[in-house]
Amino acid sequence: MTNGREGGIRIAPSVLSADLGRLAEQVRQVVAGGADWLHVDVMDGRFVPNLTFGAGMIEALRKLTDKPLDVHLMVVEPERYIEPFAAAGASVFTFHPEATTHVQRHLAAVRGRGMLAGLALNPGSPLALAAEVIADLDLLLVMAVNPGFGGQTYLPASDDKIRRARELIGAHGSRAFLEVDGGITRQTIAAAHAAGADTFVTGNAVFTSADPGHEVQELRRRCLVTV
Repeated sequence: MTNGREGGIRIAPSVLSADLGRLAEQVRQVVAGGADWLHVDVMDGRFVPNLTFGAGMIEALRKLTDKPLDVHLMVVEPERYIEPFAAAGASVFTFHPEATTHVQRHLAAVRGRGMLAGLALNPGSPLALAAEVIADLDLLLVMAVNPGFGGQTYLPASDDKIRRARELIGAHGSRAFLEVDGGITRQTIAAAHAAGADTFVTGNAVFTSADPGHEVQELRRRCLVTV
């Protein structure tokens, strides 16, 4: 299984917006449409006001596809999930620095279990939180909405933050992916890509469309549009 690092653009549909009664069908549709990763939002009802998936969803998706599973933990004490999520088949393990104490230690533990290590920054979280551990990151996730629920509107200030995050990654010679999550649609993805993002989490835009596979293709095409 490849992590997609060799590609220039990664589209990662979020199963938070999928019809769970048709999960296998919808996974097949987005994979056929060229989805690079599948994104799994894990929420504990404490770090964010919602409760979603756990290791069981990761295991179910791993049975459906060999695509990388991009897991975003919006939970307190994310370190408690490193072992079970690795065992379940997670490929990328991303957490928030405010949710734990020993950030660098946990990033190293994630890598030690064979997963890519990611750090997520909320709209109000400064890039300095990532700068201190940039050498330990395989992925930096910029949240373009306040996390907790799908279907939110992209925050316009996110483009500038993505631009500064790209500069941070470049200044340290890092090869980390720069991912953006929240409000990614046909109308917002081109500007986010122009700002420097290379990996795009998209939920409602894909799974509420009449043809999820085609929507994946269209979102990728929009990244190539000059803005």
